[in-house]
Amino acid sequence: MDCGPTCLRMVAKYYGRPVSADRLRNTANYGRLGTSMLGLADAAESIGFKSVGVKLSFDQLIDEAQLPAILHWDQYHFVVLTPESSRRKLTIVDPAKGVIKLSKPEFLEHWASTRDSETPKGTVLLLEQDPLFVPTEPDTGPAEMKKTIGWQQLLAYIHQHKSYFFQLSLGLLLGSLLQLVFPYLTQSIVDTGINTHDLGFIEIVLAAQLMLLFSQTFIEFIRNRILLHVSTRINMSLLSSFWSKLLRLPMQFFDTRHPGDIIQRVGDHQRIESFLTGTALNTTFSILSLGLFSCVLLNYNISIFLLFMGGSVFYLIWIYFFLKYRRKLDYQRFAISSRENNAVMQMIYGMQEIKMNNAENTYRWAWEALQAAIFKINFRSLTLTQYQQIGAFFINQGKNILITYCVARLVIDGSLTLGTMLAIQYILGQLNGPVEQLISFIQQAQDAKLSIERLNDIHAQEDEEPAHKHFNHDIPGEHSIQIKNLSFAYPGPDNEPVLKSVSLTIPHNKVTAIVGMSGSGKTTLIKLLLRFYDRYQGEIHIGGANFKTISPRYWRSICGTVLQDSYIFNDTIRNNIAISNERIDERRLIRSCKIANILSFIESLPLGFYTKLGAEGSSMSGGQKQRVAIARAVYKDPQFVFFDEATNSLDANNERVILENLQQFFQNKTVVVVAHRLSTVKNADKIIVLDNGGVAEEGTHNELTRQKGKYYELVKNQLELGN
Repeated sequence: MDCGPTCLRMVAKYYGRPVSADRLRNTANYGRLGTSMLGLADAAESIGFKSVGVKLSFDQLIDEAQLPAILHWDQYHFVVLTPESSRRKLTIVDPAKGVIKLSKPEFLEHWASTRDSETPKGTVLLLEQDPLFVPTEPDTGPAEMKKTIGWQQLLAYIHQHKSYFFQLSLGLLLGSLLQLVFPYLTQSIVDTGINTHDLGFIEIVLAAQLMLLFSQTFIEFIRNRILLHVSTRINMSLLSSFWSKLLRLPMQFFDTRHPGDIIQRVGDHQRIESFLTGTALNTTFSILSLGLFSCVLLNYNISIFLLFMGGSVFYLIWIYFFLKYRRKLDYQRFAISSRENNAVMQMIYGMQEIKMNNAENTYRWAWEALQAAIFKINFRSLTLTQYQQIGAFFINQGKNILITYCVARLVIDGSLTLGTMLAIQYILGQLNGPVEQLISFIQQAQDAKLSIERLNDIHAQEDEEPAHKHFNHDIPGEHSIQIKNLSFAYPGPDNEPVLKSVSLTIPHNKVTAIVGMSGSGKTTLIKLLLRFYDRYQGEIHIGGANFKTISPRYWRSICGTVLQDSYIFNDTIRNNIAISNERIDERRLIRSCKIANILSFIESLPLGFYTKLGAEGSSMSGGQKQRVAIARAVYKDPQFVFFDEATNSLDANNERVILENLQQFFQNKTVVVVAHRLSTVKNADKIIVLDNGGVAEEGTHNELTRQKGKYYELVKNQLELGN
């Protein structure tokens, strides 16, 4: 979904201007479905390009268009056509696949979308530098100031546990030194013990070997226990940092990301932790072992040492050749796994709708299609691994056979003893291990780097309350909410504004009802007043303060909210109501349940307030969930109250009782109520009617019914029912 902004970043970099992905997403109306060519054009012009989206024939594209240009590819994707392209061979850069060279028929198959008089045409975004464009100007927007994680930050996690790493290092060092003794013991057994027929000497050497093996085993036992302890703590630190960052992000971020994409990134932490605590540490001492045994081998025979090093270098070059292909497959696997996570979550949470609509096969087939795609990626990965392993096997084993042949000749020629030959063979075995470890290190370092890149997509996002910005933690003066010329459209390509130049006043310590037909912008207005989104046009003031200068956390701490889809946690009733309090006030808890008219139901349960509600309140009715949400809002005892269809799931009797209870609770509070029911809004001090994203009428219930305008049309059926 990130292909559009990525293509634009590549073109900008071609002209010498690095631009952050986050900045382009914000200006390209980026949403869950990516962006449109219109959104890309807006983003391009915001960074100093002139742009035009056109349909061109192949001849026009090659002969007349200025390259690089962004192409609409396969009707759902964006790629960059490079200046190196010719009529015979076209070079495109695909964000999903890298640099690809295509013939003209192959190119047209993906690019051409229409045929006019048998002439294939495709869509292209042409970009030209604006005269004011400064190629060397850095992107100094907020995105560039955000903190990202890199190797330096990851090494800080190791520094936190330096005492444990010292113990691990000591264990590995002792293990390496103990291994260094074995070739000399082997040589002594053959050259001294066997040649002199001294069985007693052989027994002493073997006893020494046994003690050394026992010592190695004991050191490995202790080392593994310490390693588990350290790896667990580092993994917790990494994940804690990730969740801490995620919870600081604004709601708008979550509206543009699939849950499966975020969950997949959690798995990336495991790769980083494994690299830090396992691979990196082991490789450090593999290099030490490599150095020690290389010195020993060099001492035995220089020619054998040079032969070994030459074969090992060739081995490393062969492995390095495959790294760029592993990178592509890793990103493809991540994308498909993310989609599979979404499909699984969709089936679990949407099971009720799936069964009611007999859509079991449809969703199962969609999941199976993803499994087929995963199989293809795994098969390609296996093929790549097999090619790599076959070449590595022949290089490595060929090197070993050649060395064995050379050593055997030296023994036959009398240049080496048989014991020395066995010692060299042992040394070669100990050297092959570190070489394999180095190769594993290179591959896992690449995996960790890819994981860091994906995690930085989260860490590079700006916090809801950035540290470099000052926010007010109080509201000066009277607390009326003033809205002036407010317009807002949800993130995403070509989304129409939901609110259009809305101007209204929500009076202090009064009940204001907002009504209107579905889609008129009522819920959107509530979300803006709850600071879910900050990217709107117009002004919102509370008292004497600009709404954007008030701390979102402070603002929500003085707001009580019931939305249409309030979430019920898999926890006890008391923890669902007093959701943000560690120490629960029992009197406030009971009072809030009385106002929400749910106390009798809770007391009828065997465990009362300690009853667990199950995942998303699966054991409760819609009305009971809504009453728990109302109790949650009342328990906070807020200064501002926002109810969005808070009683739409209640029966008439429960609604009447709760509304009567709330009248007392609403005293000395600024209340905004969104509702369709006349019973909920008729007693409000002020009623605002929204229509098609704008304010149609304002007044009290009696004033608006006498006007017989939009409000009257909305409630007249309920008026007749009341009569």
